[in-house]
Amino acid sequence: MTNHTPEIAILEPNTLTALGLRTILEELIPEGVIRTFPSFGGLIADTPDMYAHYFVSAQIYFEHTAFFIERRPKTIVLAAGEQPQLNGIPTLNICQSQDRLVKSIMELRRYGHASSHPSDVPAQDMEHELSPREIEVLVLVTRGLINKEIAEKLNISLTTVISHRKNITEKLGIKSVSGLAVYAVMHGYVEVDRI
Repeated sequence: MTNHTPEIAILEPNTLTALGLRTILEELIPEGVIRTFPSFGGLIADTPDMYAHYFVSAQIYFEHTAFFIERRPKTIVLAAGEQPQLNGIPTLNICQSQDRLVKSIMELRRYGHASSHPSDVPAQDMEHELSPREIEVLVLVTRGLINKEIAEKLNISLTTVISHRKNITEKLGIKSVSGLAVYAVMHGYVEVDRI
């Protein structure tokens, strides 16, 4: 059984933007390795073709278009505001709320990046298999219900809800509600527009 760790490069000169995106991606892909580069030269000095995806500032993209066009399926341009796709390369609006940003990343993954490593999903599913009750709790968490509301809805005790949430967090390695929401969407437990 091969253990494939996705490696992602963020090319962004703005330190806050790079670190913020890195934090979100680390929650969404806990098994991934996320590296940030403030310049194109930093990426080239590394091993540029080892990355599964490149999140690239629009400025760096336009300065080095030829490099990224050759890596079109792996490239996502970071844009300030909504912009059309550039030569078939998707953009990510970095000027939106965290929840919207997470949803946008999920939509991009659905757009075509999920198929980059199709063998990863079954291995993760077997390793992180949730019980049917844990899936019910997960869905309700992603819909914004608090522990007490989940207990009432499922007719179980508050202690049991807390126990299920702890088990979910331990199995998945995801602590934030937004990260759990992304996991639920990726595995078909909820629709993106139901979150």
